[in-house]
Amino acid sequence: MLEPDHPQLSITRQCQLLGLARATWYYQPRGESERNLRLLNLLDEQYTRTPFYGVPRMTAWLATQGERVNEKRVRRLLRLLGLTAMYPKPRLSQAVAGHRIYPYLLRNVAITRVNQVWSTDITYIRLSAGFVYLVAIMDWFSRYVLSWEVSVTLESSFCLAALDWALCRARPEIFNSDQGSQFTSTEFTGRLLAQGILISMDGRGRALDNIFVERLWRTVKYEDVYMKEYQSVASTVRGLGAYFDFYNGTRLHQSLGYKTPAEVYRKGQ
Repeated sequence: MLEPDHPQLSITRQCQLLGLARATWYYQPRGESERNLRLLNLLDEQYTRTPFYGVPRMTAWLATQGERVNEKRVRRLLRLLGLTAMYPKPRLSQAVAGHRIYPYLLRNVAITRVNQVWSTDITYIRLSAGFVYLVAIMDWFSRYVLSWEVSVTLESSFCLAALDWALCRARPEIFNSDQGSQFTSTEFTGRLLAQGILISMDGRGRALDNIFVERLWRTVKYEDVYMKEYQSVASTVRGLGAYFDFYNGTRLHQSLGYKTPAEVYRKGQ
């Protein structure tokens, strides 16, 4: 939680401790027209419900909501959200030529213990007049969110910060991600390889390869983001911090026998 009037810690130092770029605190999202913001909000929520909708279906769906726009505009707005038409998940991280792509190691693998598999992904979080990006690292067995970071850009530094925080807690046997540049960079993979961690990457276009994080994003958006309508980066960081505390330590998961992720994770260590 950032406090501008903290008696001992400057905003710069607080950002460093939180793993945030200093620019995050001062970020003012670029404005869109009132109608475009309304369309962005509609597309954001519908895409979370139906990630398989491409531009034509999204355009047709908007018409059912009384919003008649052409496909060119819908395509631009989806790209602004970090989405690509006819792709089964947000393409917020893009592959880079020359980066090594590792095979997917988790097909038909039984997940039986904590720290067996961790996974990560990036999603967008809407503000009242813009977007920020959220990365989280989750333990598959317990659904425990080990770390998370927010950024106003898709540079890799916030993903590296999340990884460093998670590795301070424990070390997984396998680490799974998509094939985006943030996760295929030598800085990111090097941290994993240096600790003897096996690297697994989703197949191109296979949204279900990282299904637990995909479910986490839907949960975060429906239970927190869409209800709160965050106004600023600072309020987003505070709100997400409170929500992840609730998610880990209070929210009962049916798939965990109505236990919390924190309870299952700590018991399994």
